Amino acid sequence: MTNPTPAAGPDGGAVAPPPPSPPPDKGLRHGSVGLLGAVALGLSSVAPAYSIAVTLGLVTLAVGRSAPAALLLGFVPILLTAFAFRELNRRMPDCGTTFVWTTRAFGPVAGWLVGGWVVQIATLIAMTALSSVGATYLLQTVGLDAAADDPAAVTATAVLLLAAVTAVARRGLHLAASVQYVLLGLQLLALFGFGAAALLRPHAATPSAAWLDPLAFDDFGSCAQAVLLCLFIYWGWDSLITVNEETSDRVPGRAVLVSTFVLLGTYLFTAFAALSFAGTGATGLGLGNPANATDVLAGLGPSVLGAGLAKVLELAVCVSALSALLTTLISSSRATLSMAAHGALPATFARVHPRHRTPATGTLLFGTAAAGLLVLLQLLSPRFLDDAILSIGLLIACYYGTTALACVWHFRGQLRDSPRDLLLKGVLPLLGGLMMLAAFVRSAHDMYDPAYGSTSFHGVGGVFLLGTGSLALGAAALPLVRSRHARFFREGRSAVADPTVNED
Repeated sequence: MTNPTPAAGPDGGAVAPPPPSPPPDKGLRHGSVGLLGAVALGLSSVAPAYSIAVTLGLVTLAVGRSAPAALLLGFVPILLTAFAFRELNRRMPDCGTTFVWTTRAFGPVAGWLVGGWVVQIATLIAMTALSSVGATYLLQTVGLDAAADDPAAVTATAVLLLAAVTAVARRGLHLAASVQYVLLGLQLLALFGFGAAALLRPHAATPSAAWLDPLAFDDFGSCAQAVLLCLFIYWGWDSLITVNEETSDRVPGRAVLVSTFVLLGTYLFTAFAALSFAGTGATGLGLGNPANATDVLAGLGPSVLGAGLAKVLELAVCVSALSALLTTLISSSRATLSMAAHGALPATFARVHPRHRTPATGTLLFGTAAAGLLVLLQLLSPRFLDDAILSIGLLIACYYGTTALACVWHFRGQLRDSPRDLLLKGVLPLLGGLMMLAAFVRSAHDMYDPAYGSTSFHGVGGVFLLGTGSLALGAAALPLVRSRHARFFREGRSAVADPTVNED
């Protein structure tokens, strides 16, 4: 947004324009979380132990020893997008994040559909997956292997876990952040312990810098497939920005960059260690063995750590899923709070608990919705749940790319002010947005194949139908939403709060 021309004062000199009004107070508790807490929430929402466990094998199947290079390449659009999130948050610190920013840049239709609907649907699907995974690993960890193989037992346990994290999230961010310190600490300790033990094994190969060579891929198709997989394991760090109105000043922007670089370091270390220990062979413990692809840590844990400590690693994956479940619930309820406060959702979502000062109603509604969706998908078929999880990648690329471009458009009048503005508000977000939209197109192309995922319909991949169907459902709901929330759509960009500056 360009700055208004200063008015002339009585002496003929310029008078600075009045400062922009801050966003309306939504009743949240300001200053309840510092930098460490914000970083913990951001890292926890990504579920690092779970994400690397279920992704590293698939990436290795695609590109072999170039898996670390794929992790590095996948990080590039994430980092570029993170700059866009940081700059937008400095200008418009609102817990609605993408919803508010997209509305300001492209109008209420894009804001509601891409910044609101797409983000919330992706989060809701992710919550069903995380609760199911957390329940499965929890049952395995306590020795109930038979129950872990029973869909009914897993679903019942997952619903109980959703109820537990909903209760924690409803109590407030201070409690949630305190819980996350413990859960995140266990994850990082387990991952770095596993990595150190794997590298110290006598037969482990010496890690090579060539594994990071971005030019070593055999072909573009395998490279693109691996990088798209890697986008998923970085997704979720932006949840920390939804608590920006409850953090201390200057925290969110710093936490964004800290959390993304911690993720990169953790993933690269784990990947190097696993490749050094197991190699890329297609048999035995090799990461090229399809039998190990869906859970690398479970496959390698007993050989690296022994049976006893391998249970700790298994517990870390369980904790990872539960930690991410808690954070996604926190972020989703605050995003809907912002949408309701700006008139884009029913007022019930804007209700804040008088004592805990959290969006209690939205938290309960979102936790209940996740439980209902999980039960519905499991009743239809576990294959629908699997394909719904895979479709998240399409939604991620859609709203990350749109947010990055919203940064460029919003600050277009300031790009000539300084080299910093040109780089951080223009060039880097533009590159990140284009990369994300390219990932969206490539994902849609791959997902259209009926062999992609577990289901198909009339020769079209079920993952593609679920992903594009989510977008189409949001578009179909727009006329009803516009009729019930006409003021938000009528007033356009001014329907969200005026921006305020929060310099780092």
